[in-house]
Amino acid sequence: MTAMQAPERPRSQESTAGHLSEADRARLTRPVRVPGAQGIGIIGFGLLAVAWSMAGSGFSPERFISGLPRIGNFLSRMWPPNFDKFDVIVRLLIETLQMAIIGTLIGSVLSLFISFGAASNISPRWLYTTCRLILNALRSIPELIYALMFVSAVGLGPFAGILALILGSIGSISKVYAEAMESVDAGPLRALESTGASRRQVIAYGILPQSAPLLTSYTLLLFEGNVRGATILGLVGAGGIGMELTMAMRLYDYGHLFAIVISIIVLVTVIDRTSAVIRRKIT
Repeated sequence: MTAMQAPERPRSQESTAGHLSEADRARLTRPVRVPGAQGIGIIGFGLLAVAWSMAGSGFSPERFISGLPRIGNFLSRMWPPNFDKFDVIVRLLIETLQMAIIGTLIGSVLSLFISFGAASNISPRWLYTTCRLILNALRSIPELIYALMFVSAVGLGPFAGILALILGSIGSISKVYAEAMESVDAGPLRALESTGASRRQVIAYGILPQSAPLLTSYTLLLFEGNVRGATILGLVGAGGIGMELTMAMRLYDYGHLFAIVISIIVLVTVIDRTSAVIRRKIT
């Protein structure tokens, strides 16, 4: 008895899986897609917003080009850098770094707790709305305003700057923390809930493990921003190297000013590269 052979399928009934239709092939090979009516409307609105902003803000490329020689004159007066007060610069940079560390640590811990209330997949609607309103209010006030408020409350010095950094950190990073928690995969959360896990257990074993890499990365970015922010708070007497920077500008001590700028660049670069290595490790 010979083996039975399966009947050959007609070519017209062969599977077309993995093959594109002519319309799909034409769409994918088209280098540029012509936007539809909605796309044209969005582009037009964006162009109008840019033109309106340029007209209202006095944006002028001509004025910038005409001012380039004066920028060159300013930069030429900063050369060469004067490191005669290098010990003062180092001491104030260390103070700036200390302010950023404390401000980031306390601010990120408080932000983590507030972000639980600002995440829509964790908190009830009334708590979510309240936390979001509070964060919007905190984020809308510049850190320099916080620094002025705390300088009047606790006096001049780095402590006022630390308090300003804490409030600024809460306003800026709590929203990002909350959005990282909202973006986690809902499957493990439903699995935990189906086993009778409490809300605290869902957060501890479902949300935090998934969002931990993003939370760590955002905290490192916050720290980098707080280092730069701490250099500015000294302009209002809130500690750090900003006060020395201001005095150098007022006294037209351009060599010392350039030395401060170089030192800040070196510090920020070292922190940036270090945090980049850490982010690669955790992600």
